[in-house]
Amino acid sequence: MTVRYDTASEPARRRLAVWQDIVCDVFVGLDCKSDLEDFRGSVAQTNFGGLSLTRVESSRQRVFRTPSRIARAKEDYVLFAFGATGVGGVIQDGREALIRPGEFALYDTTRPYELSFDTDFSQTILQVPRKLALERLGRVDDLTAVTFSSDRPLHRLASDFIAGLSQIIEVVETPAAERLSGQALDLVAIALGQTVEAHRSSTYRSALLYRLKAYIRGRLPDPRLCLTETAAAMGISPRYVNALLESENESFGRYVLAHRLEACRNHLADPALAHRHITEIAFAWGFNDPSHFSRSFKDRFGISPRDYRASSRKDTFI
Repeated sequence: MTVRYDTASEPARRRLAVWQDIVCDVFVGLDCKSDLEDFRGSVAQTNFGGLSLTRVESSRQRVFRTPSRIARAKEDYVLFAFGATGVGGVIQDGREALIRPGEFALYDTTRPYELSFDTDFSQTILQVPRKLALERLGRVDDLTAVTFSSDRPLHRLASDFIAGLSQIIEVVETPAAERLSGQALDLVAIALGQTVEAHRSSTYRSALLYRLKAYIRGRLPDPRLCLTETAAAMGISPRYVNALLESENESFGRYVLAHRLEACRNHLADPALAHRHITEIAFAWGFNDPSHFSRSFKDRFGISPRDYRASSRKDTFI
């Protein structure tokens, strides 16, 4: 059975207040604000298989789920908003996502969130009881206010399925509707899983890159520092070492050389090390060829090591 609500029959001055009552009844306790005098909004909600599917059409507005509303809540949900027309924004957990047609995002009613719509819009909302969401989808805390884009096949498949389902669900018999609810959750779970894996992979690569850089910087003085030894110490292949550094337009050799030269430059400019010979400083940072060091230094900084040290001393006495 589909339940429909529409503000069209209400006087213009009362439509926003009526709309707030509607969304509170259909979803959860919310506060709605709009600067329009002729506000309009309509919903059509169908319950099936323990889920709810709601088609929303409305004027521009801002919607707030506040701590006081949460404190009075009797039920908790995870809501998936699938864009149909217009653009919506979701803000939760310090993140903000845009929902364009064909895209979707989720938010959790147990924590504050904000929805923003700058123009007329329509969305389909899949409402999942939070307990069921945890059982079927796992924890989604890291995925709130994240855009699931239509350019990823599994995201698009889930979005297209929900869009199609919203068109027919009100005429589907109960047994079939219950099976469709399971399929809807399965497709959403697969889409979420793809994003979780990508997030985990990105997090792992970032942590590994940080460890790699720390390892290299800690061994710059060692002239035996090399790609093969570094890869073995990190437990990864030499190719993967360079793949990690390529994400920042670096290679192992360039990264080592750049940081050795930077360390030498700092020592050449240090008055406390004025007594040390330039070659001694170069050797202390892993160089073993004075000529190669001088050429590399000039290529990077546009000045020879000797002239750089002289200019640094001059600046000190100014």
